[in-house]
Amino acid sequence: MSITAPPETCIGHVHLKVADLDRAIAFYSEILGLTLTARYGAGAAFLAAGSYHHHIGLNTWESADGSPPPPGHTGLYHTAFLYPDRKSLAQALKRAIAAGIPITGQADHGTSEAVYFRDPDGNGVEIYWDRPQQEWPRAPDGSLLPLNEPLDIDCLLAEASGFFGVR
Repeated sequence: MSITAPPETCIGHVHLKVADLDRAIAFYSEILGLTLTARYGAGAAFLAAGSYHHHIGLNTWESADGSPPPPGHTGLYHTAFLYPDRKSLAQALKRAIAAGIPITGQADHGTSEAVYFRDPDGNGVEIYWDRPQQEWPRAPDGSLLPLNEPLDIDCLLAEASGFFGVR
């Protein structure tokens, strides 16, 4: 028997163990543009886009002053943040570059444009926007044609219109 989740199902939030709570809050608010919605002393914080209670939780309960897991181990590959449009993505990318965050990857997936980097604790982060579904590349049978083409970062950054938006 095949079980299918309702199509409205989505990931509500991701909760990360971090080494330094203030440093992580600064990254997720100043670079990605999320708003701090709640903080529980020096141990945990919750951030969101819009009026949602939280999209990302951060805590130091088991990880204060810790180090990232070494390469080659299991764990979270990356958390992806979907921006509503190309300009919003470009603005977030421009803030990351201005903060000196090294870009670890970029791709035009046909369905989306994505840029990859790491947060201060070494967690993978993807920022992306989805093209309208009618523009997604499809095979003659209607199935998606996955792509992994180079992304023109300079063209994307031109969308930012000089906006840094750091709070």
